[in-house]
Amino acid sequence: MTTALFGHDSSLRHVTPNGHPEQVARVERIMAGLAAPQFAGLDRRDAPECSDADILLCHPQAHLDAITAAEPESGTVALDGDTHMSPGSTMAARHAVGGCVAAVDAVLAGEVGNAFVACRPPGHHAEKATPMGFCLFGTAAIAAKHALERHGLSRVAVVDFDVHHGNGTQDLLWNESRSLFIGSHQNPLWPGTGLPEETGGHYNVMNLPLPPHSDGRLMRATYEAEVFPALARFKPELVIISAGFDAHADDPLAQLNWREDDFVWLTERLCDVADASAGGRVVSTLEGGYDLNALAASVAAHVSVLMERAG
Repeated sequence: MTTALFGHDSSLRHVTPNGHPEQVARVERIMAGLAAPQFAGLDRRDAPECSDADILLCHPQAHLDAITAAEPESGTVALDGDTHMSPGSTMAARHAVGGCVAAVDAVLAGEVGNAFVACRPPGHHAEKATPMGFCLFGTAAIAAKHALERHGLSRVAVVDFDVHHGNGTQDLLWNESRSLFIGSHQNPLWPGTGLPEETGGHYNVMNLPLPPHSDGRLMRATYEAEVFPALARFKPELVIISAGFDAHADDPLAQLNWREDDFVWLTERLCDVADASAGGRVVSTLEGGYDLNALAASVAAHVSVLMERAG
């Protein structure tokens, strides 16, 4: 068994304005890093374009229509102060969703031990009918619904360690009793959601705010005290990771002080959770991370653990 790496050239055709942190270079640097010899064993796959039905697992038709209609014929258009589209953005987002759906299929079929989806734009801020925070469609939530609705799973956990709260994933899974969404994130920080009292329609949401300038020691203690016991009680049949790497100390958009070894530790421990109840089945999808060097190094560390555990 090995780790599948899903990507697609459409990620390079989602162009944001000059100086925007969510830029084409993010995927370029990630893929350059994953071209190193130690990653030769990856099962590299093209992320397919998703179907409309995939998107409609979480979003209404009106949202899909609005995103499709908003794409410009040239240049870029701002959907809000942070979220932009260019020619090719809709297709890039469709391949990001399709990569997550295909990753779930491959992992649940036993073709690979686990998977990482290296596509953009990210997804965890997209709410039911609102694109925001660089995100158009809720990739991780769609993957969870796909596993529940089409593969018949009973319990899917989504763990989001991006430095920004995954308000979109929370919104999309709020009333999904078969899911457990857990998010650790800096607070205070945009988007301002993710307080502990936000617990979902079925007590299926757990939020873990972390203070600015805290480091990996507090993260590890918090996960040991709260996250891993909750996951052990839930007994997920699949673990989906919203893998944002912007909690890194070098990231320009936030003030947490994690390092690569913190992402290694967290990935190993989430794989332990998957080993305990899910047959090791993990699907990880790229969210944030905006210092290019830190992003490439952190993704390489994360994928290295996935490969070790899949083998």
